[in-house]
Amino acid sequence: MPIPTPHISAKKEDFAKTVLMPGDPLRAKFIAETFLTEPRLVNNVRGVQGHTGTWKGVPVTVMASGMGIPSIGIYSWELFNFYDVDNIIRIGSAGALQDELKLRDIVIGQAACTNSSYVKQFGLGDTATFAPIADFTLLTKAVEAAREHGIEPHVGNILASDNFYSAEGCSTTDQWKRMGVLATEMESAALYANAAYAHKRALCICTISDHLYRPEDNLPAEERQTSFTQMMEIALDTAVKMAQL
Repeated sequence: MPIPTPHISAKKEDFAKTVLMPGDPLRAKFIAETFLTEPRLVNNVRGVQGHTGTWKGVPVTVMASGMGIPSIGIYSWELFNFYDVDNIIRIGSAGALQDELKLRDIVIGQAACTNSSYVKQFGLGDTATFAPIADFTLLTKAVEAAREHGIEPHVGNILASDNFYSAEGCSTTDQWKRMGVLATEMESAALYANAAYAHKRALCICTISDHLYRPEDNLPAEERQTSFTQMMEIALDTAVKMAQL
């Protein structure tokens, strides 16, 4: 596909090798303006902002993915396959399933369960089940970065769901909780599957913004946009560690 693509107006050299990918374009703007040195806007098609700058001397791009598996499926596919991006780290919010998780806890997705049919496109057969997993190097570097910040992240299975609202309420997540799934979000499985297909690296780092079994535990939208600084710094430091390999 020629560059620019239908969804990204940048040149190939506008992107760093590691891209941090929040869902919210305003969160991408906040990260770029707060953390990056000399950030410049490299994409704004459909308001999906992408900014490239440096963090601790290392080039880093922050670009939004939008909400849901189809959206991150498009952007991560184009970044991996057309823009030569090597690493994508999703940074977003997640709803907790396990009782021990609290608001603002950091969850790193070692693997991504899903109720989506996204992975069927890879032609693995009707009876096959592909297990979307994080890249081990990215995962270990992120855990290392978190511990350097004095944070012990929760690492394990997460659920990438195709739906935010459910007519059945929490009953649709009860069995995922029983199987030890830590939290639910809406993007990781497509990101991990695209990385596997492209032979690239992907990771999902989330901050707990609400608890599905404790409705009173819920962060407001404005705080979600600007207050997840621990997660942002962990992801940025992971990008630096990857550049040092």
